[in-house]
Amino acid sequence: MPYFTYSVKNKFGENLKGTVEARTIHQAAEVLKERNLLVVHLRPLTEDPLGFIKAMIGGVSSNDVVNFTRQLSTMISAGLPLASALSILVRQSKPEMSKLVATILEEIEGGLTFADALEKHPDVFDNLYVQLVRAGEFGGVLDQILERLADNMEKSKEFRSKTRGAMIYPAIVLLAMVVVGIIMSIFVIPKLTAMYVDFGADLPMATKILIGISDFFVHFWWLVLVASVGGTFLFRSWLKTDYGKLRWHRFQLRIPILGVLVTKIVLTEFSRTLALLLSAGVSLLTALEIVTKGVTNMVYRTALEDVKAQVEKGAPMSQGLDNHAEFPPILSQMVSVGEETGKLDEILDKLATYFQQESEQAVKNLTAAMEPLIMIVLGIAVGAMVIAIIMPIYSLTSQF
Repeated sequence: MPYFTYSVKNKFGENLKGTVEARTIHQAAEVLKERNLLVVHLRPLTEDPLGFIKAMIGGVSSNDVVNFTRQLSTMISAGLPLASALSILVRQSKPEMSKLVATILEEIEGGLTFADALEKHPDVFDNLYVQLVRAGEFGGVLDQILERLADNMEKSKEFRSKTRGAMIYPAIVLLAMVVVGIIMSIFVIPKLTAMYVDFGADLPMATKILIGISDFFVHFWWLVLVASVGGTFLFRSWLKTDYGKLRWHRFQLRIPILGVLVTKIVLTEFSRTLALLLSAGVSLLTALEIVTKGVTNMVYRTALEDVKAQVEKGAPMSQGLDNHAEFPPILSQMVSVGEETGKLDEILDKLATYFQQESEQAVKNLTAAMEPLIMIVLGIAVGAMVIAIIMPIYSLTSQF
């Protein structure tokens, strides 16, 4: 079980510091509250091993925002006024975050609401964050909204980490294959070629092809570099267009296994975010607008824009979802149940859990499928190279 360092005030106003053992940072805060202690600062004892690099680079990270949200929720739920809580965070946060919180505090003291102050910093607090805070302020449940928001951000971060982590191994293997191939083509094969020429060996076709590739890399490496940079630039420019982005995202959805993973990830984020907004009291139309803007896949964003348009005309959301093949039948069916029972937020939260489990299984399937595929490709490439190199040696041996 992890440990958390804390800085608190007791009922006599004395500052205390120490560590507490708990499963999560929220549980650690609850333990301290049960001891009648006011939490001023709370963070995991084990820091991020790359924290010093992030500190050198500067800027506000997603971890900073999560910690800010969690600590602010804890202090407000303990009865501390918003301005006082922000003042404490100004002193306790990292330099970049401290500057941001100080600016927000000044704007609040100048007459802005908390949500309006956050809205002035869209690079740190997105539209979802701002709308939830506004709903919390309006309903007088800001501490609860911040707690849910912190939970949601942590779940999303953990989920993204799992999906990205599963792709690290295949990416490293593929990169190693490319690097080894380039090194062989530039440094090893030319020496073998010179030896074959000296002996006047009759080279088989496979060896001639390998030598041709090697000669191309040796003499036209600059062309390869220019083509790679230029191709990357053109591809990125194409992706910036709506047409290019839509075509690329549609292609991603058609890739076996990977397409299923992309679909599950989109559905997980959609269900979780919409559930969070609805549970905070945000209207369905506003929630759909926020969720639609947050969807990165253009295929699903276009579909959700149409669903939102149908809801505006008075149609139930389940009907709009059912009209698009991108959404699985279970989504529209469960949403229909939620609309009939008036528990749409609870249904969406359960769907988010279901889709996340499906996503994790898709990640496992993708990893399991890519490992043998990479080994096969690697074996074919190495085998072809070995054959192209060994065949002339046998030819020379037979001549002697």
